[in-house]
Amino acid sequence: MSIVPNLTKSEKTMNNPRSVSSSASPANLDLVENQRQSSSGEFSRLEKRIGARKITFHSKSMPRGSNDKRYDLFRTMSGKLERQISNLRGKPIDTSLQDKEINESLTAERFLEALQGPELETLKEMEKIVLPEDKTWPFLLRFPVTSFGMCLGVSSQAIMWKTLAATKAEKFLHLTQVVNHVLWWISLVLLLSFSITYLFKTIFFFEAVRREFKHPIRVNFFFAPLISVLFLALGIPHSITSSLPSILWYFFMAPILLLEMKIYGQWMSGGQRRLSKVANPTNHLSIVGNFAGALLGASLGLKEGPMFFFSVGLAYYLVLFVTLYQRLPTNETLPKELHPVFFLFVAAPAVASMAWTTISASFDIGSRIAYFISLFLYFSLVVRINFFRGFKFSLAWWAYTFPMTAVATVTIKYSGEVTGLATQILAVLLSGAATLTVIGVLVMTVVHAFVKRDLFPNDFAIAISADQPKQKKWLKQLINGSLENSTRGLKVLDPEDTRIDIEAPPLSNAVCHTV
Repeated sequence: MSIVPNLTKSEKTMNNPRSVSSSASPANLDLVENQRQSSSGEFSRLEKRIGARKITFHSKSMPRGSNDKRYDLFRTMSGKLERQISNLRGKPIDTSLQDKEINESLTAERFLEALQGPELETLKEMEKIVLPEDKTWPFLLRFPVTSFGMCLGVSSQAIMWKTLAATKAEKFLHLTQVVNHVLWWISLVLLLSFSITYLFKTIFFFEAVRREFKHPIRVNFFFAPLISVLFLALGIPHSITSSLPSILWYFFMAPILLLEMKIYGQWMSGGQRRLSKVANPTNHLSIVGNFAGALLGASLGLKEGPMFFFSVGLAYYLVLFVTLYQRLPTNETLPKELHPVFFLFVAAPAVASMAWTTISASFDIGSRIAYFISLFLYFSLVVRINFFRGFKFSLAWWAYTFPMTAVATVTIKYSGEVTGLATQILAVLLSGAATLTVIGVLVMTVVHAFVKRDLFPNDFAIAISADQPKQKKWLKQLINGSLENSTRGLKVLDPEDTRIDIEAPPLSNAVCHTV
């Protein structure tokens, strides 16, 4: 027996649409149609509200700074590839601005015009950059070559602890090669990771690397990875190898020699890149490469090659030392944020002392002269408390580590030559100060890199435009024109008379009437 539920007439009508058309009255049909329209309207309004929320949500999360077309100026292949695809599709892209920025090489004069400060890092007011100012750039664009200063600080520590454990005068400390072993591996990993990162920057953003190399000050930091390789060779633990093949020294020094020939040539006859124009404490990095190479070559048993680089380094160090003390370029003091780079004055004579000690096989008068110069410069900077306070952390702080470690290392060697309680205490104090400085700077670097995430800000120095601002260009033309006219109006009428008479410049299209 089947049970059929009792349905009302309206329910039967709703369940059977055919019955609506056949048996329902016109009034019922209008009622059903109104219900359908009202329900569909509610669903459509609800769908619109939900859809609008979804669109708003996606619109907040989609934009990214790396999708900005202005980054194509620095990308190695994306700009050319996009241009070829657009041309094939029949929609060519206007790339006149991109071609101008890429094809026009930035001169040293353009960097000096657009940037200010002794390090040429700050953008002037009238200048504009070719990358977005209100967005965070891709990491590779924000990773500067100055980051290799970390490798110099850590690798020099490996050398110091190796020397400290091998010196007889410091045997009372009962040190082993464990610390040297750990620091050497950390230095190797750090150098490899930074080198791979900068290699990716070269591959994907070659224009940024090219601009860093054109920068009058930033170009000195291209010596930093090469010097770090020399420090790794000098600080290699005895458990890994007791001596390296001497053929490696030639491979290590070849790129340093090529880079020095370019830099030193510009110092002498480079126009806007001459030394009197771009002199800066960071120029010491190009000098330290000579002394570090001489130290490594002499430790490997070579003679003529190390002596060659030591002679070149000594000659240019004297020129650079006098130029920096006179402050010929700008006669302005370094800002507080760049006080650490003053310690680079100490690095060159300290490494030179160790190099000459290894070349001459004794801590003779030449080694002691260089050592005492570095020691005096070291203490003359340490006693200035203002050099260590009043400024925020930056990568420039790593300029403290390498010179302090170099002075500590040569002091350890000096204590082994001149034995005594005073030299032993001095060696321990300087070594402890250098180690604490490296630890402190390393901790601050980790905090700013991974916690505050402000270690690598946008690098405005590489994003300046190749063209001058219109107002500045107009002003420069006006000044040049006025100077030219004023020079044209000065004329000496009597060769024997040293007085200068002012004669009006000739008038064009002037008609002379005789009386």
